[in-house]
Amino acid sequence: MSEVKAEWPLYEVFVRGKRGLNHVHVGSLHAADDEMALRHARDVYTRRNEGVSIWVAKSENIVATSPSEKDPFFAPSGDKVYRHPTFYDIPDNVPHM
Repeated sequence: MSEVKAEWPLYEVFVRGKRGLNHVHVGSLHAADDEMALRHARDVYTRRNEGVSIWVAKSENIVATSPSEKDPFFAPSGDKVYRHPTFYDIPDNVPHM
């Protein structure tokens, strides 16, 4: 006999709203597989028709920094002033800046 898993994997759920351009983390859920995770995410997190797109990702596959790493991890970008448009003017006709 094959071994039965005691618990389904945990998924993180991201939803893009009708008025939004970005997916936003809305919560977590357990599901047996990716397809079930999408269906459950739809049922749980878009009950009032507020979403137009859903992403689900297994929590174990997400890699992130921790709050304690904030200063050392992001410090190298502090000396790269050319990454920030603070020393030149952006023309009014340039969209989304």
